[in-house]
Amino acid sequence: MTIMERPLNPRQAAIVKRTEQAGHVTIDELVTAFEVTPQTIRRDLTLLEEAGLIVRFHGGANPVNSTENLSYQDRQILNHQAKERIAREIATHIPDHASLFINIGTTTETIAQALMQHKGLQIVTNNLHVASIMSVKEDFRVIIASGEVRAKDGGIVGEATSDFIRQFKLDYGIIGISAIDEDGTLLDFDYREVRVAQTIIEQSRHVFLAADHSKFGRRAMVRLGSIRQADAFFTDEAPVERFAELLAEEGVRLFVCGGQP
Repeated sequence: MTIMERPLNPRQAAIVKRTEQAGHVTIDELVTAFEVTPQTIRRDLTLLEEAGLIVRFHGGANPVNSTENLSYQDRQILNHQAKERIAREIATHIPDHASLFINIGTTTETIAQALMQHKGLQIVTNNLHVASIMSVKEDFRVIIASGEVRAKDGGIVGEATSDFIRQFKLDYGIIGISAIDEDGTLLDFDYREVRVAQTIIEQSRHVFLAADHSKFGRRAMVRLGSIRQADAFFTDEAPVERFAELLAEEGVRLFVCGGQP
Protein backbone atom coordinates (compact mmCIF):
# COMPACT_ATOMS: atom_id res chain seq x y z
CA MET A 1 0.00 0.00 0.00
CA THR A 2 1.46 3.40 -1.01
CA ILE A 3 0.95 6.60 0.91
CA MET A 4 -1.54 7.74 -1.75
CA GLU A 5 -3.80 4.83 -0.75
CA ARG A 6 -3.97 5.73 2.92
CA PRO A 7 -4.30 8.97 4.89
CA LEU A 8 -1.21 10.75 6.16
CA ASN A 9 -0.43 10.22 9.81
CA PRO A 10 -0.49 13.42 11.95
CA ARG A 11 3.30 13.85 11.81
CA GLN A 12 3.43 13.52 8.02
CA ALA A 13 0.57 15.97 7.58
CA ALA A 14 2.35 18.39 9.90
CA ILE A 15 5.58 18.03 7.91
CA VAL A 16 3.77 18.96 4.69
CA LYS A 17 2.16 21.99 6.34
CA ARG A 18 5.44 23.09 7.94
CA THR A 19 7.26 22.77 4.61
CA GLU A 20 4.64 24.83 2.78
CA GLN A 21 4.67 27.55 5.44
CA ALA A 22 8.45 27.78 5.77
CA GLY A 23 9.31 27.30 2.10
CA HIS A 24 12.13 24.97 3.22
CA VAL A 25 12.75 22.49 6.05
CA THR A 26 15.78 20.49 7.10
CA ILE A 27 15.92 17.00 8.55
CA ASP A 28 17.58 18.33 11.70
CA GLU A 29 14.82 20.81 12.45
CA LEU A 30 12.13 18.18 11.81
CA VAL A 31 13.88 15.75 14.17
CA THR A 32 13.84 18.44 16.87
CA ALA A 33 10.26 19.51 16.18
CA PHE A 34 8.75 16.00 16.20
CA GLU A 35 11.17 14.31 18.62
CA VAL A 36 11.83 11.33 16.37
CA THR A 37 14.96 9.87 14.80
CA PRO A 38 16.53 11.14 11.56
CA GLN A 39 15.73 7.76 10.00
CA THR A 40 12.02 8.25 10.73
CA ILE A 41 12.06 11.72 9.14
CA ARG A 42 13.91 10.43 6.09
CA ARG A 43 11.27 7.72 5.62
CA ASP A 44 8.51 10.31 5.96
CA LEU A 45 10.15 12.57 3.40
CA THR A 46 10.63 9.70 0.96
CA LEU A 47 6.97 8.75 1.21
CA LEU A 48 5.81 12.36 0.93
CA GLU A 49 7.94 12.90 -2.17
CA GLU A 50 6.57 9.71 -3.75
CA ALA A 51 3.09 11.10 -3.10
CA GLY A 52 4.02 14.34 -4.86
CA LEU A 53 3.54 16.45 -1.73
CA ILE A 54 7.12 17.72 -1.28
CA VAL A 55 10.40 17.90 -3.20
CA ARG A 56 13.39 16.37 -1.41
CA PHE A 57 16.98 17.58 -1.54
CA HIS A 58 20.07 16.56 0.41
CA GLY A 59 19.31 17.30 4.06
CA GLY A 60 15.76 18.54 3.75
CA ALA A 61 12.74 19.32 1.60
CA ASN A 62 10.94 22.06 -0.31
CA PRO A 63 7.22 22.45 -0.98
CA VAL A 64 6.02 21.49 -4.44
CA ASN A 65 5.10 25.13 -5.19
CA SER A 66 8.40 26.61 -4.00
CA THR A 67 8.90 28.43 -7.31
CA GLU A 68 6.50 31.01 -5.83
CA ASN A 69 7.62 33.25 -3.00
CA LEU A 70 5.82 33.42 0.32
CA SER A 71 3.71 36.46 1.12
CA TYR A 72 5.45 39.48 2.64
CA GLN A 73 3.58 38.97 5.93
CA ASP A 74 4.71 35.34 6.15
CA ARG A 75 8.31 36.28 5.34
CA GLN A 76 8.30 38.92 8.09
CA ILE A 77 7.81 36.31 10.80
CA LEU A 78 9.63 33.38 9.19
CA ASN A 79 12.94 32.67 10.96
CA HIS A 80 12.88 36.13 12.53
CA GLN A 81 15.28 35.28 15.33
CA ALA A 82 17.78 33.93 12.81
CA LYS A 83 17.47 37.14 10.80
CA GLU A 84 18.12 39.17 13.94
CA ARG A 85 21.32 37.22 14.65
CA ILE A 86 22.48 37.76 11.09
CA ALA A 87 21.61 41.47 11.30
CA ARG A 88 23.56 41.99 14.53
CA GLU A 89 26.65 40.34 13.05
CA ILE A 90 26.53 42.36 9.83
CA ALA A 91 26.14 45.57 11.82
CA THR A 92 29.47 44.90 13.54
CA HIS A 93 31.19 44.95 10.13
CA ILE A 94 29.73 48.30 8.99
CA PRO A 95 31.72 51.30 10.28
CA ASP A 96 30.19 54.64 11.21
CA HIS A 97 29.95 57.15 8.35
CA ALA A 98 29.92 54.39 5.71
CA SER A 99 27.84 54.50 2.53
CA LEU A 100 25.71 51.49 1.65
CA PHE A 101 23.06 50.06 -0.61
CA ILE A 102 20.30 47.99 1.01
CA ASN A 103 18.03 45.97 -1.26
CA ILE A 104 14.56 44.44 -0.95
CA GLY A 105 13.73 41.82 1.68
CA THR A 106 12.67 41.18 5.23
CA THR A 107 16.23 40.17 6.13
CA THR A 108 17.60 43.49 4.93
CA GLU A 109 14.86 45.31 6.83
CA THR A 110 16.04 43.56 9.99
CA ILE A 111 19.60 44.62 9.17
CA ALA A 112 18.41 48.21 8.82
CA GLN A 113 17.04 48.03 12.36
CA ALA A 114 20.36 46.70 13.64
CA LEU A 115 22.22 49.64 12.07
CA MET A 116 20.23 52.30 13.91
CA GLN A 117 22.92 52.74 16.59
CA HIS A 118 25.49 53.71 13.96
CA LYS A 119 26.46 57.30 13.17
CA GLY A 120 26.49 59.21 9.92
CA LEU A 121 25.45 56.45 7.52
CA GLN A 122 24.52 57.28 3.94
CA ILE A 123 22.00 54.82 2.52
CA VAL A 124 20.64 54.25 -0.97
CA THR A 125 17.76 51.78 -1.01
CA ASN A 126 15.01 50.41 -3.23
CA ASN A 127 13.08 49.24 -0.15
CA LEU A 128 10.44 51.62 1.21
CA HIS A 129 10.42 49.83 4.57
CA VAL A 130 14.19 50.31 4.95
CA ALA A 131 13.80 53.99 4.07
CA SER A 132 11.04 54.39 6.65
CA ILE A 133 13.11 52.67 9.36
CA MET A 134 16.34 54.57 8.76
CA SER A 135 15.03 58.04 7.86
CA VAL A 136 14.09 58.78 11.47
CA LYS A 137 17.79 59.09 12.35
CA GLU A 138 18.76 62.73 11.88
CA ASP A 139 22.43 62.02 11.14
CA PHE A 140 21.59 59.46 8.44
CA ARG A 141 21.16 60.45 4.81
CA VAL A 142 18.61 58.18 3.12
CA ILE A 143 18.09 58.22 -0.64
CA ILE A 144 15.20 56.26 -2.19
CA ALA A 145 15.66 54.85 -5.67
CA SER A 146 13.18 55.81 -8.37
CA GLY A 147 10.98 53.26 -10.10
CA GLU A 148 7.79 51.25 -9.71
CA VAL A 149 6.69 50.43 -6.15
CA ARG A 150 5.53 46.83 -5.65
CA ALA A 151 2.40 46.98 -3.56
CA LYS A 152 2.97 43.57 -1.98
CA ASP A 153 6.20 44.49 -0.16
CA GLY A 154 7.24 48.09 -0.77
CA GLY A 155 10.07 47.11 -3.09
CA ILE A 156 11.04 49.50 -5.90
CA VAL A 157 11.88 47.78 -9.19
CA GLY A 158 12.29 48.39 -12.88
CA GLU A 159 14.78 49.73 -15.41
CA ALA A 160 14.52 53.24 -13.94
CA THR A 161 15.61 51.81 -10.59
CA SER A 162 18.72 50.21 -12.07
CA ASP A 163 19.57 53.44 -13.91
CA PHE A 164 19.22 55.37 -10.66
CA ILE A 165 21.49 52.95 -8.78
CA ARG A 166 24.21 53.34 -11.43
CA GLN A 167 24.70 56.96 -10.38
CA PHE A 168 26.36 55.80 -7.15
CA LYS A 169 29.48 53.94 -6.05
CA LEU A 170 29.15 53.02 -2.38
CA ASP A 171 31.21 51.25 0.27
CA TYR A 172 28.87 48.32 0.93
CA GLY A 173 26.06 46.51 -0.84
CA ILE A 174 23.86 44.57 1.60
CA ILE A 175 21.96 41.97 -0.39
CA GLY A 176 19.17 39.67 0.71
CA ILE A 177 18.40 36.69 -1.48
CA SER A 178 15.43 34.32 -1.86
CA ALA A 179 17.25 31.11 -2.75
CA ILE A 180 20.73 29.60 -3.07
CA ASP A 181 21.64 26.46 -4.98
CA GLU A 182 24.36 24.17 -3.69
CA ASP A 183 26.56 25.21 -6.62
CA GLY A 184 26.51 28.79 -5.35
CA THR A 185 23.94 30.18 -7.78
CA LEU A 186 21.87 33.00 -6.27
CA LEU A 187 18.19 32.96 -7.23
CA ASP A 188 15.11 35.14 -6.84
CA PHE A 189 11.49 35.29 -7.97
CA ASP A 190 11.17 38.62 -9.83
CA TYR A 191 13.45 39.35 -12.79
CA ARG A 192 12.99 43.10 -12.26
CA GLU A 193 14.20 42.83 -8.67
CA VAL A 194 17.12 40.70 -9.83
CA ARG A 195 18.28 43.34 -12.30
CA VAL A 196 18.35 45.96 -9.55
CA ALA A 197 20.25 43.64 -7.20
CA GLN A 198 22.79 42.92 -9.96
CA THR A 199 23.33 46.66 -10.38
CA ILE A 200 23.79 47.12 -6.63
CA ILE A 201 26.47 44.41 -6.64
CA GLU A 202 28.26 46.10 -9.56
CA GLN A 203 28.23 49.49 -7.83
CA SER A 204 29.42 48.26 -4.39
CA ARG A 205 33.01 48.14 -3.22
CA HIS A 206 32.17 45.33 -0.79
CA VAL A 207 29.19 42.95 -1.08
CA PHE A 208 27.63 41.38 2.02
CA LEU A 209 25.15 38.60 1.27
CA ALA A 210 22.63 37.73 4.01
CA ALA A 211 20.50 34.55 3.96
CA ASP A 212 19.16 32.30 6.70
CA HIS A 213 19.25 28.52 6.34
CA SER A 214 15.77 28.31 4.79
CA LYS A 215 17.09 29.87 1.56
CA PHE A 216 19.14 26.78 0.67
CA GLY A 217 17.47 24.46 -1.83
CA ARG A 218 14.51 26.70 -2.66
CA ARG A 219 13.46 26.72 -6.30
CA ALA A 220 13.25 30.37 -7.28
CA MET A 221 13.48 30.65 -11.05
CA VAL A 222 15.48 33.81 -11.81
CA ARG A 223 19.26 33.74 -11.65
CA LEU A 224 20.70 36.73 -9.78
CA GLY A 225 24.36 35.79 -9.87
CA SER A 226 26.90 33.69 -8.02
CA ILE A 227 28.08 33.48 -4.44
CA ARG A 228 31.57 34.30 -5.75
CA GLN A 229 30.39 37.90 -6.27
CA ALA A 230 30.08 38.35 -2.50
CA ASP A 231 32.91 39.34 -0.21
CA ALA A 232 31.18 37.84 2.83
CA PHE A 233 28.23 35.52 3.42
CA PHE A 234 26.21 35.73 6.63
CA THR A 235 23.87 32.92 7.66
CA ASP A 236 22.50 31.37 10.85
CA GLU A 237 23.49 27.70 10.42
CA ALA A 238 26.64 26.09 9.08
CA PRO A 239 26.07 25.18 5.41
CA VAL A 240 26.74 21.73 4.01
CA GLU A 241 30.42 20.86 3.60
CA ARG A 242 30.47 21.24 -0.19
CA PHE A 243 29.03 24.76 0.00
CA ALA A 244 31.49 25.75 2.73
CA GLU A 245 34.31 24.45 0.51
CA LEU A 246 32.96 26.51 -2.38
CA LEU A 247 33.04 29.66 -0.25
CA ALA A 248 36.64 28.96 0.73
CA GLU A 249 37.62 28.31 -2.89
CA GLU A 250 36.11 31.62 -3.99
CA GLY A 251 37.55 33.59 -1.07
CA VAL A 252 34.14 34.46 0.38
CA ARG A 253 34.26 34.91 4.15
CA LEU A 254 31.66 32.84 6.01
CA PHE A 255 29.98 34.10 9.18
CA VAL A 256 27.67 31.66 10.97
CA CYS A 257 25.62 33.82 13.29
CA GLY A 258 24.45 32.06 16.41
CA GLY A 259 25.46 28.60 15.20
CA GLN A 260 28.54 26.49 14.97
CA PRO A 261 30.80 27.48 12.06
